[in-house]
Amino acid sequence: MRHWSPYRTFQSYRKLRRTGRFDASPPAVLAMGFLALIAIGTALLCLPPANAGKVDFFAALFTATSAVTVTGLSIVELGTQYTPLGHTIIALLAQAGGLGFATFAILAAISLGKKISLKQQAVALEAFNQTSLSKIQHTALAVFKITLLIEGTAILILTLHWWQHSPFTDALFNAVFHTIAAFNNAGFTLPATELVQYVSDPVVILTTTLLIILGGLGFTVLNDAASGRSWARLMPYTRLILTATLVLNLLGFGVIWALEWNNPQTLGPLTLKGQMLAAWLQSVAARTAGFSSIDVAHITDGSALVTIMLMFIGGGSLSTASGIKLGTFVVLLAAARSYITQRNEVVLMNRAIPQDTVQKSLALLLVTLGLALFALLLMTIFERAPFIDLAFETISALSTTGMSRGLTPSLSTPSQILLLALMFAGRIGPLTLIYSLATQTRSRIRYPETDIPVG
Repeated sequence: MRHWSPYRTFQSYRKLRRTGRFDASPPAVLAMGFLALIAIGTALLCLPPANAGKVDFFAALFTATSAVTVTGLSIVELGTQYTPLGHTIIALLAQAGGLGFATFAILAAISLGKKISLKQQAVALEAFNQTSLSKIQHTALAVFKITLLIEGTAILILTLHWWQHSPFTDALFNAVFHTIAAFNNAGFTLPATELVQYVSDPVVILTTTLLIILGGLGFTVLNDAASGRSWARLMPYTRLILTATLVLNLLGFGVIWALEWNNPQTLGPLTLKGQMLAAWLQSVAARTAGFSSIDVAHITDGSALVTIMLMFIGGGSLSTASGIKLGTFVVLLAAARSYITQRNEVVLMNRAIPQDTVQKSLALLLVTLGLALFALLLMTIFERAPFIDLAFETISALSTTGMSRGLTPSLSTPSQILLLALMFAGRIGPLTLIYSLATQTRSRIRYPETDIPVG
């Protein structure tokens, strides 16, 4: 595995000056691409026509980072502090961050008839989580087509629905903004799209949750499911993610409803239909969209803990969601089951899971959990707030969920800077880890075994 060193960095810089080409790993290129998007977004949001004059540089940086990492957290009120131009910029940043800048770069190269270089293919492999170079262009085009179809349909539905109560242009703009935020799991809302006012509206709630689910499944799953093949002929991964998504959403829905149905500050005052829709949205949006139609600050500690766990798990690979990923979670469950039942293989969907995949899943879990705990420790030092609120805020930022118990704007500057780092790490970190695991060289040295007591 290539390790960082000042000499190699200096050599890369000299090569950049001499040839115009920068020698960097695919995760580094992706990270620099996201940083460039954040920088551009920050500059645009600082422009006078984009804000109401009360947005400083740090607020613009926080909003741009939250949009590019499709998180949805904000330290200022989006509806009042940004103009329609600012809202458009935020939506475009969320769209670019959700689909990934590599998608647009590859589509541009294809449209110009240029052959994608090996370096560009390596970047695309990281962005799309693919193993076959021949599938990159097909995957990029599929991402674009699927997104256009899903978002276009949702925009039409929401525009027609909201047109009944507002002018067409307002309904269209709100529908476009809300659709982009929901499908890309960004969680941003405007005053007209706050879901609290639509808590019992099945059209808005069900459209929103469907967008979140489709965006969180992953484009590999969507492309396979759209092939028209029967359930048995779908890829094992597709069947696994579809099943796990349904089970996890229904489980979260049932638990949250049971914990909140008599809470007078959340589901208590609602009708049966309103309770079901609100609990369903809370369960679905926790992985990792951040929308809510109830006051999250007043949910019980049990519901907050369930939401934290759902945020930590996240969505599918090659999706607009983050977290440790649903596939990682299921592989770890299968590995635990295999050990408990004393099976030599980890089996899912009648397929044996390679040991490298199990080790990668475990590494991803431990690294993400370690980062979360370290960040939470810093938050407890910086802030005087209930522990559950700090844990909620930390996991929400790291999983790029964007759900908050109202703590974000009142946090100290060090804590807000920490949230910035967590949002970026949550979007970029797993790519870097996976790349480092995939490129490590196998040692030819064999060491004698020893027993280490565990458990």
